[in-house]
Amino acid sequence: MIREFCLGLPGTTEGMKWGENLCFMIHEKIYALASLDDGTITLKCDPEDFDALSAQDGVTQASHFARKQWVTLAAYDIVPTTEMKHLITKSRSLVIDKLPKKLQSQLKDQD
Repeated sequence: MIREFCLGLPGTTEGMKWGENLCFMIHEKIYALASLDDGTITLKCDPEDFDALSAQDGVTQASHFARKQWVTLAAYDIVPTTEMKHLITKSRSLVIDKLPKKLQSQLKDQD
């Protein structure tokens, strides 16, 4: 479900990084990282949403990522499918917001 959903988002590419981690990227910037080893998924989040997200069972601060900006879900089914899609879409939007304005405009026109 996650791979199909991410690849369905405009401009998304995928690649393997750091062993068995399938990364979904927008202009070479990762917005979702799915571990094929342990079944976790790591996503960018609003720092304001971090505490609420990490308070959920099975959700923790992502190791090796910016503090309070990335979370790891212990399994793909920690949250309902609709919420997972929302979290992925939000993560992608947060990454797009850090791209140059011209790229942001082009990507928002595709959405």
